[in-house]
Amino acid sequence: MGLNAAALRQGIDAIAAREPGIARALDAAGYPEPRIRQRGYATLLRTIVGQQVSVAAAASVWSRLEALLGEGLAPETLLAAEFEALRACGLSRQKQGYARSLCELVMAGTLDLDALPEDDEEAIARLVLIKGIGRWSAEIYLLFAEGRPDIWPAGDLAVQAGLHRILGLDARPSEREARAIAEDWRPHRGAAAIFTWHCYNNPAL
Repeated sequence: MGLNAAALRQGIDAIAAREPGIARALDAAGYPEPRIRQRGYATLLRTIVGQQVSVAAAASVWSRLEALLGEGLAPETLLAAEFEALRACGLSRQKQGYARSLCELVMAGTLDLDALPEDDEEAIARLVLIKGIGRWSAEIYLLFAEGRPDIWPAGDLAVQAGLHRILGLDARPSEREARAIAEDWRPHRGAAAIFTWHCYNNPAL
């Protein structure tokens, strides 16, 4: 599971001890709440269902899919479903392709979500084998569902905007600049990411 409150606080405290901007932001905004998702197939499938739609719309599609396929949307059941039945639930042709890619990798044993590589980059490489799952989605999964402490989604615009605000930078940093800024924050960059989201548009700052 994702980083719990104690691990999150420990990571942020460690970075705040090195970075005055983080320390000032922590004093003003306080600690963020943990962001925890369930490990496994269902979370990745929910990620696909939720792409480019509102939270409410994604929840509605998921509810209709569960009514059709059963709770948890077992991969073998989804693979056996008819295209039109899935589309009637709100799953577009493109998302059906992504969902089937996930199901096929899981069913074939190519993607074992209970035993992803310990190396973060290797785990990301395994997850992006799924059609529709890019680096950002893989990083979010590893941070929120597996609680990997050093995941740093530097391409996330809110992370970049959070850094801009917290550190008083002249401009929002690029992905490359965001990666460089956080190098000294290893091995707690996951906590830093959650903290930047917490600070992004936070009225306390």
